[in-house]
Amino acid sequence: MRPIDADPTAYSELLAAKQTRLAALFSPMSMPELEVFESPPLHFRMRAEFRVWHDDDDLYYIMFDPVTKEPYRVDQLPTASSTINALMPALMALIKPNESLRRKLFQVDFLSTLSGEVVASMLYHRPLGEEWNAAAAVLKEDLQRQGFTIDLIGRSRKTKRCVDRDFVTESLRCNGRSYSQRQFENSFTQPNAVVAQKMLEWAVSCTEHSDGDLLELYCGNGNFSLALAQNFRHVLATEVAKSSVRAAEHNIEANGIANLKVVRLSAAEIAEAMAGSRPFRRLQRAGVDLDAYRFTTVFVDPPRAGLDAAACELVQRFERILYISCNPETLKANLETLTATHRVQRFALFDQFPYTDHIESGVLLTRR
Repeated sequence: MRPIDADPTAYSELLAAKQTRLAALFSPMSMPELEVFESPPLHFRMRAEFRVWHDDDDLYYIMFDPVTKEPYRVDQLPTASSTINALMPALMALIKPNESLRRKLFQVDFLSTLSGEVVASMLYHRPLGEEWNAAAAVLKEDLQRQGFTIDLIGRSRKTKRCVDRDFVTESLRCNGRSYSQRQFENSFTQPNAVVAQKMLEWAVSCTEHSDGDLLELYCGNGNFSLALAQNFRHVLATEVAKSSVRAAEHNIEANGIANLKVVRLSAAEIAEAMAGSRPFRRLQRAGVDLDAYRFTTVFVDPPRAGLDAAACELVQRFERILYISCNPETLKANLETLTATHRVQRFALFDQFPYTDHIESGVLLTRR
């Protein structure tokens, strides 16, 4: 289905089909009752990316048909946030007559928030100089006069120009508390903010009354770490992407989370560090003494490939494993290993991507 063809009247049926597929995939395994967390049927995506089509004097957004691969024009996108839909025509109307902004522009990416902040990244097949900055500054002022809370970024090969900031500040609520999150342009963030809030509440409920400390792998900008910290004595979060670590450090300070630290290490590196195989200066610079932690729970939110054999071996050392998955196939493969030592206690489906085949899921495992 093309995103512009999203039909809210079909949403419930499509979600039920996902439930059926997920249940069938895991039917050979002993799984608890599936908890299902639905999405708003429209305007749920906080991010959107569009190619830009140049047709003589005309200029407009396009996407590509997932089946035919043919381009089609997009003036509005019902799955994108209301902020993005309002900004799309306003931005394009101001770019069209401005040669400095339109020449060799080939893509526009939007990142928005529930509160209406947005950053638009404009990608070019040409070098960008001060002329672009001057034109973009005027563009930002024009859009602000129309009521948008916006920042602009220009990107070309090996060049990034900002008119003013390259991030938005999202606020996600979990059990009555709001968590402020700095989200950088061109970095991973949860695309469906409403469902992201439900995921936070589910993860917090899974770890209530926890003893000891939490280790989180693949923490991103600290999305889960911030909320989970309330349930643990201490939390150590790890991430390899520098921009995500920078965002996580800011978010920890902005939210006043005193028992949470983040360090730039991969899953393999933290395993080496915990085994004492070799020291890491990054741990020392972050003020982290692994001997001071008493880890009982591990939280993982890996990429689509899931956990490799070494990571599976690492997480099996913990009493509890909280696993968020963006690929049920690799989750199932990992569970075939993890259930040798642990039992699945909770199982959830989070509909992050309505009108697609994509399924986001979560499991809580406890040692047998």
